[in-house]
Amino acid sequence: MLADGNDSWKSTRVATLLGIKYPIIQAPFGGLASQRLTSEVSNLGALGSLGAVTLSPSAITEVISEIRSRTAEPFAINLWVSTSDQQDATGICQHRVEEKLGEFGNYFAALGTEAPSTVELRYHNFEAQARAAIDARPAALSFIYGIPPAEILDECHRKRIRTIGTATTPEEAVALEHAGFDAIVASGFEGGGHRGSFLRPANDSLMGGISLIPRVVDAVSVPVIAAGGIAEGRGVLAAFALGAEGVQIGTAFLRCSGSGASKAYRDALDSDAASWTGLTDAFTGRLARGIRNRLMDDLTHASPPLPFPLQHTLTQTVASVASAQAKTELMILWAGQSAILSDSTEASEYIKNLLTEVDACLSKLLP
Repeated sequence: MLADGNDSWKSTRVATLLGIKYPIIQAPFGGLASQRLTSEVSNLGALGSLGAVTLSPSAITEVISEIRSRTAEPFAINLWVSTSDQQDATGICQHRVEEKLGEFGNYFAALGTEAPSTVELRYHNFEAQARAAIDARPAALSFIYGIPPAEILDECHRKRIRTIGTATTPEEAVALEHAGFDAIVASGFEGGGHRGSFLRPANDSLMGGISLIPRVVDAVSVPVIAAGGIAEGRGVLAAFALGAEGVQIGTAFLRCSGSGASKAYRDALDSDAASWTGLTDAFTGRLARGIRNRLMDDLTHASPPLPFPLQHTLTQTVASVASAQAKTELMILWAGQSAILSDSTEASEYIKNLLTEVDACLSKLLP
């Protein structure tokens, strides 16, 4: 593919499948209002995505309508198939919740606020979310944490909604292909945010992209999208050399305006702190990668986390206040290992630079 000319890397099955100019996908940001960035990325010829895990079915309908008012180009909505752990909040006594909340006392004092008297846990039903998304008909639906019921995938196909699954191991990729997904994201552990493992525990499914991508490519026949630690042209070219036909990029887009990240968050991604990320389940109860700070270090060495999403709800009582006060040491700062490889703050600038970098790398490699 690469030997046919500098532009040949853009003409892949991923680009054709999704109806986009460049086989570049903006990773979804769950919990952030990223409608502006999603639409802008799509208008620039890539595929914008919005993470809807925290949204109610009615909110999903509204955000899709808003994105559609901003772009006529294809975009994707992302959902979590597993929205709560098997040992959910019903199995946790109130005393344990209060005990865990008590561990945050020093943080509330540092933030000059009182600990909440109660914590309201909100669950969102995956199938209701999926139905709302399907009814609104985005160009694509992407999923992590498993395989949706067959009837959901069948309905997507009937309505010509492209489906993208997420694999952290070759075995997961094979399961996704057998389920009927149109494309598969091979998600290396270098990436920021949650590890979407579903066949084995996330800690037992940690593979770097340079190993994962070619193994997934060899294991399935559908097009593969590389993700995890890709931020600039060299990473894109490496992913294609390993057999991928598209790339999914998260942290570099998170730095751009319109991502929904606060100024303090985006400034942290532009600081030396972004050089040091870690994997932890202490923030949400599920393994995820973010910038190491006081909150991560403290909670990682505290008592075991509660199940997802209860742990996330509790941690947000601190992190949301810290975000409002721009105190990054007590914020949750999802980020991948290549955060410092990009310094663009506008999506248009970033994509332009990315394309230029890929072409420059190709010019050095090809005669």
